[in-house]
Order: sequence, then C-alpha cells, then structure tokens
Amino acid sequence: MVIIMETKSIMIVGVGGQGTLLASKLLGRLLLGRGYDVKVSEVHGMSQRGGSVVTYVRWGDRVFSPIIDKGQADCILSFELLEATRYTEYLRPDGRIIVNSQQINPMPVIAGTASYPENLVQKMEETGIHVDALDALSLAEEAGSSKAVNLVLMGRLSRHFDFTEEEWMEAIEHSVPPKFLEMNKKAFASGASC
Repeated sequence: MVIIMETKSIMIVGVGGQGTLLASKLLGRLLLGRGYDVKVSEVHGMSQRGGSVVTYVRWGDRVFSPIIDKGQADCILSFELLEATRYTEYLRPDGRIIVNSQQINPMPVIAGTASYPENLVQKMEETGIHVDALDALSLAEEAGSSKAVNLVLMGRLSRHFDFTEEEWMEAIEHSVPPKFLEMNKKAFASGASC
C-alpha cells in the first residue's frame, strides 16, 4: 500500500528587504533534501520601496501548482505584524501564523494619513487563529544583526517540522554566505529555543 502525502503549503510574507526570499529558498532546499516535490513561487510587490512581498512554498509527493489559494495555507510565516493580518484569509481553519511582532510603518502611516492598527495579535486570536508571536528583531540583534530576522523565524518554524538539526544546518550552510554563517546559525538557534 502506497501512502500519498497531502500537499502542504506555507506562505512567507513580509516587507521588501527583510529576507523573505532567502527564507523561502532555505526552506525549499531543506524540503528537496528530504525528497519532496517542491514548488516555490515569489510574488514581488513594491519590494524595493518597503512594499509587501509574498512567497509560496508547497511540497508533497506531487505538487502541481506553486500557488496557494485562500483557505489553503497550513502556515503563514510573517516577518512583520501588519503583513500577517493582510493574509489571514489564506490560512486553513486549523492553520497557524508565526509572526515577528515588529511593526514597519506602511506609506499611509508614514504620510500621516493613517495610523498603525493596534492589538493585531489579539484581534487575530479572537478570530480563532493560532498565533505564535515573537520579537524576532530583538533575537536577531542579540545574534549579531537585525538582518537575521529571517533565520530567527526559520528557527521558530523548525519547531513544527520533524527535520533534524543537521538537516537544517546543512540547508543554512548552502543558503547563507560563509562570512555570515555563524551569526545566522546563532539566530536560527535563538528562534528554535525561545
């Protein structure tokens, strides 16, 4: 009897420049290493101006499309708080959002025509969403660089996979430039253990 693995889906969302694309490539490499069929699709917004950036990662025995439809994401990995709320309709009813509590003001807030919404984690939880919020920016800075938020979040995501630490480390080593490797490993470990 052959057991077919259901296709799994993760949306990685954030603001341009936060390292969402590196995170999706690292995750894709990890899943390929396990022998899954993997599809990664990058949807760029105005990423160079701090706009929204979305990446889809889908894996299973056979994946036919890289696109995640509404209600289909098993997990949303969000690099910024407001970005998490923008995509909640894509989450499955039993899905989870892992979110960096960092707030990056969008252009309307910067221009003074809007205010950054308050209590976003609480509002998501009130709708029944499983929210795992952490201050990934502070953990990244403790590891050596604010740019390591992506590895902190990948560490937190690793808690929901059955991959070994060695598998994660190998994917990181193939995804990160050598001169930043130790700092990124430290950032990953802080996300995995906090």
